[in-house]
Amino acid sequence: MIGEEEKQYFKGRGAQVNPHNKFLKDVYIKEHNEGIDDWEESDRKTSFIFENSKTIVNKVDSPDVGMAYSLNPYQGCEHGCTYCYARNSHQYWGYSAGIEFERKIIVKKDAPELFKKFLEKKGWDATTISLSGNTDCYQPAERKFKLTRQLLEIALAYKQPIGMITKNSLILRDQDILQEMAKLNLCMVYVSINSLNEDMRQVMEPRTTTAKQRLKVVEELSKAGIPMGVMVAPLVPGLSDHEIPKILKAVANAGAIKAGYTVVRLNGAIGQIFEDWLRKNFPDRFDKVWHSIQSCHGGNVNDSRFGDRMRGDGNISQMIRDNFRLHCRLNGLNVKDIILDHTLFKIPSNQVSLF
Repeated sequence: MIGEEEKQYFKGRGAQVNPHNKFLKDVYIKEHNEGIDDWEESDRKTSFIFENSKTIVNKVDSPDVGMAYSLNPYQGCEHGCTYCYARNSHQYWGYSAGIEFERKIIVKKDAPELFKKFLEKKGWDATTISLSGNTDCYQPAERKFKLTRQLLEIALAYKQPIGMITKNSLILRDQDILQEMAKLNLCMVYVSINSLNEDMRQVMEPRTTTAKQRLKVVEELSKAGIPMGVMVAPLVPGLSDHEIPKILKAVANAGAIKAGYTVVRLNGAIGQIFEDWLRKNFPDRFDKVWHSIQSCHGGNVNDSRFGDRMRGDGNISQMIRDNFRLHCRLNGLNVKDIILDHTLFKIPSNQVSLF
């Protein structure tokens, strides 16, 4: 059962703290509530920061993340998932990986034009590009700025294969484009579902759509002919790993044909954020969950070992792996490989509309 919220708990946000940004020399923090000087809390509303980027498609060098290139129109994410590995990268922009990651969203308004320039580079071989490999391309900001839809329009015009992952039902808005891409075998969509427990979602992923809505996304896009997969990620041992059978059955019934998973790992500032969150929301289970996470990563909660970092090792990790494989097999998941078509790529002769 979710523990009693502390006095300073920010409802609707995942992170409850702003860890020190290691890239900043000077930082001011509030150490005592009884301080004699007035203290102004930072604005709790989401703000958008517009950046002009030099590039928008990034080559992924990590060999175990399942993508070669990533495309991210936004940095920071209002979804507020407590475990999000992208939090650490927000520090490069001068912000905290904690609350600021959820409140200060960087919008790359020139993303569509940069994407076109990238695709028109000499020698580009139309390798599948993942949209997005860092923060969710269908986070709430997308409803306002529509950058993801513009990027998909360009991908369709150039016949560029795209892989996608999201946990927001806003993707249904773009079903028309995705359906046309699927007819040409140019897209594969994954939906992230790591729990079917609504109480859990509200505190772990506070500004995401419900699991019920995500299953609806899988069902509707699958019926539209779009190949669908689900990432059960990240699984938190001692907190959500027991849901594997139920989740895999539900996603298979909704039409998913592929499924993958990761075990939570708490690198960098994420460790402090997640520990604070876990103590506040599940104080009765803190020790069990924390030690279970450690057992999956050689006694640590962080893990950078290629090959092991995503799924861990040890007894608990092996039980999760065996359970996941069993229920994938029972539900007919991961039977068919999806290989997108790279041969159709062509720079269009006419200007691609971005509106």
